Amino acid sequence: MDNHELKAVVEALLFAAGDPVSLDSLVAVIDEVKRPQLREVLTELQNEYRQSERGIDLYEVAGGFQLGTRADLAPWIKKMERSRASARLSRPGLETLAIIAYKQPVTRAEIEAIRGVDAAGVLKTLLERKVVRIAGRKEVPGRPMVYGTTKDFLEYLGLPNLSALPTLKEFSEVADAASMIADRESDPIRQGELPLPFETDDTATEPLPPNAVLEPTVR
Repeated sequence: MDNHELKAVVEALLFAAGDPVSLDSLVAVIDEVKRPQLREVLTELQNEYRQSERGIDLYEVAGGFQLGTRADLAPWIKKMERSRASARLSRPGLETLAIIAYKQPVTRAEIEAIRGVDAAGVLKTLLERKVVRIAGRKEVPGRPMVYGTTKDFLEYLGLPNLSALPTLKEFSEVADAASMIADRESDPIRQGELPLPFETDDTATEPLPPNAVLEPTVR
């Protein structure tokens, strides 16, 4: 296998893997190629990425090789992630996020007690959006996991810390200033209802009942 063909194979393997791939692992997969040739191709790939100033680079990290975006392009990627998170959160997601923000650290059972519905799927979505994190376990029988918000959540709202959380009535106004909601007409916030700082899904479940009062819990 010549270097041109090998380069395409290596690039495909690294792209498919996602995580760093060691030289030994590459040799094991492309067993017809010797380590020196493989190392030479990896160096050529790295030089090509950098000389052409493309958005992708080849990094040698954690004992292996990994394709990744250029460090100086991180702000653009972060901007895209924020846009995706704000555009895809449903009404249950918004309500759950508000509960976590004001009651953290909070367990799944506590969230479900307030919302009255299962929260497993919504929590999974919020974790994937990186606006919520697992903050440890509660010291009670069964030691359930507790959830809290992340730095990304604070960035979305433009807040320095959790003690600066606005009241529920101000929540959507702050979110709007941070460009967290779509450019669309929204219903006015009514007393006792949760604000909607993201674009919502009108087919989702009903909002929290008026008696579900939430107050900030700062720790």
